[in-house]
Amino acid sequence: MHNAQDLAIRPLNEDDPAVIAAAFAQMGWNKPEEQFRRYLGEQAAGIRMCFIATVDGQIAGYVTVHWRPSYPGFSELNIPEVQDLNVLRQFQRQGIASKLLDRAEAEVARHSRFVGIGVGLHPGYNVAQRLYVRRGYIPDGCGVTYRDQYIDEGSHVVLDDDLVMHFTKQLRAE
Repeated sequence: MHNAQDLAIRPLNEDDPAVIAAAFAQMGWNKPEEQFRRYLGEQAAGIRMCFIATVDGQIAGYVTVHWRPSYPGFSELNIPEVQDLNVLRQFQRQGIASKLLDRAEAEVARHSRFVGIGVGLHPGYNVAQRLYVRRGYIPDGCGVTYRDQYIDEGSHVVLDDDLVMHFTKQLRAE
């Protein structure tokens, strides 16, 4: 765990997209600069909020909150969704993902009683699945989706990043 002076969490800014894209490219992850430029535009339009974690000024990870998600189980109930939580490998297992989620949930709590999150079902998401359950997220009871479409029993689907189960968490009482 990092000291408070080491770790900072702040909104995405104009200087970040190229730096974030390069940091994730070094790890072999496809997080193109255009993605973060789009996040900047969506942040300016009030559609999304993106928070950046830095350790000693170096990018460590990020998370976004989408205020109008495409997943019907959330959009129909006006539940904001935490999306795209990523921490660079060298900063993993240091509590940074939890701090990013703390910040995202605090932002959502200012506007909503509930927050949603989707998590992939393939083994690459095992750590995330456990983290979300430990933080109090529970399945939304709507089953599994593929590209935000509900999957019927007996369907054949591809086990990739688009096969997702969605969870919700109550942030504050009525």
